[in-house]
Amino acid sequence: MTNYYDLKRPLAIEEIDFRVQSINRGGYATILAYKDARVDMNRLDQVVGVGYWKRDYKVIDGRLYCGVAIYNEKISEWIWKWDVGTESMTEKEKGQASDAFKRACFNLGIGRELYDYPLIQIKLNQDEFSTDGGRPKQTYNLRLREWKWYSEFTNNKLSFLACKDQNGKLRFKWGQLAEQNRPKTNPKVNGKRESLINTYKQIYGKAPAKNISLEKLTLEVDKGLNKALQG
Repeated sequence: MTNYYDLKRPLAIEEIDFRVQSINRGGYATILAYKDARVDMNRLDQVVGVGYWKRDYKVIDGRLYCGVAIYNEKISEWIWKWDVGTESMTEKEKGQASDAFKRACFNLGIGRELYDYPLIQIKLNQDEFSTDGGRPKQTYNLRLREWKWYSEFTNNKLSFLACKDQNGKLRFKWGQLAEQNRPKTNPKVNGKRESLINTYKQIYGKAPAKNISLEKLTLEVDKGLNKALQG
């Protein structure tokens, strides 16, 4: 029997796309998290089966609506959810149809947790944006597609969101990382003293004491990494 609550299961972070929505004059970028229509199709295929969902389109008062139906085995009927689409900046008709489909899938619960995502604002590096004609724009140095995102959920509610850029630098953090997923201190791990000293310098901006033991040096590095990640 199909468990329709699986439609509401939070999407994996790898299924979420991120793009720049806007950049203000201070160099802060607002990042939008969104889902692709293929993500909805995959979730419907996985949960209800390829032959047990369908979609339809209608034009009402000049606006395009999409309906998505799933077959309810208990009552032997198709259950429909409808919503309207908005035009795309690049492809008017295709974008409107895709948006209507994704909105209808929101009504089924797919990706609904995106509404709970925090406001993502990131301070850009100087070479990641330019003020062309007075209007800030991103440059090719802002390689957002290469950034790595991480999310955690508690009772299907977003509880932690963070990302690192292509160089491994933490650029955004929101919420609290679960205790079991925090970096553990282990004096036997982390390699040679020279590597630990370099990491220590990056975290604290200065060299550690010359007579510090390897164990204490490791603990200090772990402490700094924990603080940087969790705040």
